[in-house]
Amino acid sequence: MSKAKLLIVDDTPENIDLLVSILAGAELDILAANSGERALELVPRTQPDLVLLDVMMPGIDGFETCRRLRALPGGQDLPVIFVTARAEDTSQGFAAGGVDYIAKPVRADEVRARVHHHLEKRRLLRDLQQLNAQLETRVRERTQELVQANRQLREEINERRFMQDRLSYLATHDFVTRLYNRDALETHVQSLLGQASRGDDSACIVLVELARFSIVNDACGYIAGDELLRQVADLLAALAAGDDFIARLGGDRFAIICPRSTDTVLALGQRIKRAFEGFVFYWDGRPYSVDARVAVVPIGTEYYSFEQVMAKADEASYLARREGGPGVRLHQPSPREADPREAVNWAYRLLDALKSDHFRVFFQRIVPLQDGLPNGLRFETLIRLWDPEQQRVISPAAFIGPAERYQIIDQVDRWMLRAVLGQLAALPAELLPRVELVSINLSAYSLRDAGLADYILGLLADHPCAPSKLCFEITETEAIVNLEVAQAFMHRLKAAGLRFSLDDFGTGFASFAYLKRLPFDSLKIDGAFVRDMDHDEANATMVRSMVQMAQALGLPVVAEFVESARIAAALRELGVQYAQGYHFHQPEGLSEAALRSAV
Repeated sequence: MSKAKLLIVDDTPENIDLLVSILAGAELDILAANSGERALELVPRTQPDLVLLDVMMPGIDGFETCRRLRALPGGQDLPVIFVTARAEDTSQGFAAGGVDYIAKPVRADEVRARVHHHLEKRRLLRDLQQLNAQLETRVRERTQELVQANRQLREEINERRFMQDRLSYLATHDFVTRLYNRDALETHVQSLLGQASRGDDSACIVLVELARFSIVNDACGYIAGDELLRQVADLLAALAAGDDFIARLGGDRFAIICPRSTDTVLALGQRIKRAFEGFVFYWDGRPYSVDARVAVVPIGTEYYSFEQVMAKADEASYLARREGGPGVRLHQPSPREADPREAVNWAYRLLDALKSDHFRVFFQRIVPLQDGLPNGLRFETLIRLWDPEQQRVISPAAFIGPAERYQIIDQVDRWMLRAVLGQLAALPAELLPRVELVSINLSAYSLRDAGLADYILGLLADHPCAPSKLCFEITETEAIVNLEVAQAFMHRLKAAGLRFSLDDFGTGFASFAYLKRLPFDSLKIDGAFVRDMDHDEANATMVRSMVQMAQALGLPVVAEFVESARIAAALRELGVQYAQGYHFHQPEGLSEAALRSAV
């Protein structure tokens, strides 16, 4: 049996090398192309069975490459998996002809599983086509021997039906949990939206997103992670009604379509939440507490496409993750957002806010926990949006997601840089020296901006401020797709005296790669672990491990979301150097008067 051929298309050799190393033992003939143009040359000659295609490439990008592949002889049937770091690329990738996607930074187990899954589908399809051709030939040859060959023919027909059923199953089900997949969910939702008798309160989508899944996946391996997902699938199936449609969206996210009223579905959401409060996953004899965030979104009559429903569902999931809370989140559009298309208005609102200077700078103190540390003022700057119509301040949880989704976040970051440096430069000469460190959040998406380093250095030249007073907090995120670019950016600014901190440390699976390759000066432990570490032993253990790692690396640690003296004392005992949270300081507008009060 000949080996399957895999073509990897990526303009970054390191990414190609990584994928090759992951698939080294998979009995594959692996080919590589460093551009879309090269891929279009190789495909007709080599006839690969599967293509792993990067989205962002010079020349023609991944989407255009996929469309051109589809126009080649035999290209219509060639499966293409997009490799991307941006969640918004997925719908465009499917529209261009992709069959699946893999999120960057890639996970070895996910890459192997998806490659194996689609190669098996292609093999089954080819076997089915070959079997059909053979059957047609045999029927013609044995027309005169139908009686004698009837039994054998029935067996072959049954085999073909089995393969067709198997292929149909693979196309509509998730290969880990055996639940329906995203494609099947889309078909089901479109059918639901097409029902003429559907009312505003006749159906809901329930979003279930696991909390602490990455702890199990990282600590115990992908086999344990897959087993956890299967147990969660069984739990959801046991709680849902017989006519509910359950699907895995990917990663640690699940969706349930319930054809019932909102109140009834909210009761289901509460049952799911309670079930997870008592759910414990065991692996190698060790217990792991795995909670879940649950959001319920009514599917009103204003929705007319699957994309609209998922856009609102993704927004609900994002807000549930950002805002937290113990209960089930019911997400309904405000009167201003009754039409799902109103979400697009965030782009216009943010652009108008940038033009009209409607953003505001807040700050929260960062206090030392250990004796002997410098006693200068440290604080993190926080961005807020001022709504002049309603005369209120809007939390970043409402607009950072749309800013990233519509690729405006880099402009928001630049506004924040200008505003913070401008306010620092305007401080009186006797006050500025008392400011020891100012942390500014910088989106990982902005690291892709080739001109950002020059822009920051130019601001420092125009607004005299010691570079050593500034620390950029970069959130641990899959958006850092090119570590070499991030590395060059950070080294250039560090040479000028600026500092960097890895924010929300511990929430993702890329922590160790970032720590190894990017020159961070400090770590900020994600508040999700800190907030309840005084009564959650698993979180306390995670915090202790992260502190020990930071100590081994010689990096100071900041803990956020410190909301009680008890947690502050526990962090001090662990050796954590700095902390911030409501226990010490409620965020307030950045001003000279506020800073004088904080000093």
